[in-house]
Amino acid sequence: MTKQDVENAALALREIFPATPLQLNDHLSARYGATVFLKREDLSPVRSYKIRGAFNFLRKALAAGAVGKTFVCASAGNHAQGFAFVCRHFGVPGVVFMPVTTPQQKIDKTRMFGGEFITIRLVGDIFDQCYQAARDHVDAIGGVMVPPFDHADIIEGQATVAAEIAEQLPGGVVPDLVALPVGGGGLSAGVTGYFADTLSVDRFVFCEPAGAPSLKRSLETGGVVTLDQVDNFVDGAAVARVGDLNFAALRAFAPEQVMLLPENAICLTIIDMLNVEGVVLEPAGALSITALEILGRERLEGKTVIAVVSGGNFDFERLPDVKERAMRYAGLKKYFILRMAQRPGALRDFLNLLGDEDDIARFEYLKKSARNFGSVLIGIETRHAENFPALKARFDAAGLRYQDITENEILANLVI
Repeated sequence: MTKQDVENAALALREIFPATPLQLNDHLSARYGATVFLKREDLSPVRSYKIRGAFNFLRKALAAGAVGKTFVCASAGNHAQGFAFVCRHFGVPGVVFMPVTTPQQKIDKTRMFGGEFITIRLVGDIFDQCYQAARDHVDAIGGVMVPPFDHADIIEGQATVAAEIAEQLPGGVVPDLVALPVGGGGLSAGVTGYFADTLSVDRFVFCEPAGAPSLKRSLETGGVVTLDQVDNFVDGAAVARVGDLNFAALRAFAPEQVMLLPENAICLTIIDMLNVEGVVLEPAGALSITALEILGRERLEGKTVIAVVSGGNFDFERLPDVKERAMRYAGLKKYFILRMAQRPGALRDFLNLLGDEDDIARFEYLKKSARNFGSVLIGIETRHAENFPALKARFDAAGLRYQDITENEILANLVI
């Protein structure tokens, strides 16, 4: 991949959409005392950067003689939507394999983007089963598999993000830090490759969800690692194995440059950007902005920062869960299991322990654990995180037996 190749790919992309904006964000710049630019890939026609790699792959495959072939992909997310859009653009048949468990919203959007040129097949309960079915179909029909990230033409397509950034930066401005979200590594491999001769390796930070640290673990061991399990909450970046080509392009970076971001912290970013900026981000799209919050003002002040916002395909049915997780991360909501006396006035006595800014969000008797006592699950919201230490002190002074289960993932998942 050369710079000229990437710039040619970027020029070809103008057939289907203009360059996504590189926007100076006043809100984040003021928060960190920095100059923060957001590369808004959530404003592409399919609300993610994935359309770039899919377009470049099909463009080059058709030029190389794949006319008349059926193109195939396996995806339940942004890659499927980008693939579908591009198949319709080129007027070629495409088959998208999705797990049976794929939300209907994603199926409908893929069908909308692809129109008559796309066939959707629902196969298997998990992605691995779906992916194998796609590969079997390619073999059976002599089709062309379009991978989501581990291919030179995909990487080259994603690198067009960097070509646009270079053109859009104000004259003479050189970024001190570029924050890149990482799933399979196609975007990171492309962007760092394009900037290899202009930005030193220490100017990049890679942003992975804590529950899917495939790049970090691979850099730590010096070879590609397949994770035994991943947390799928950040579905656009929850990848068990970084691409082989992508890792080869990224192996010179230090493991310390990969930030593992808590899923609940990502939720806080989603809520903040929605409420303050009116920007809708999917969890993967919020990774790079979350990294800025973890780095903090002390490390960012006075610097020029670019955060690539990778996507905005957010299912609003997830909003209650995202808000819940955001409040827990911010320390504004906690869950307790209380041992409450079974007597008249016990509940009133408990309510008197709450402060003026505390509110009960959930109250549920779990079971009557003894003749005179019962176990209660209670969720409490407050306006300021510092209210909880004072509340716990009042619990202790009253002799109340309780357990804070907010950060106990196993127990919280069972009862909340």
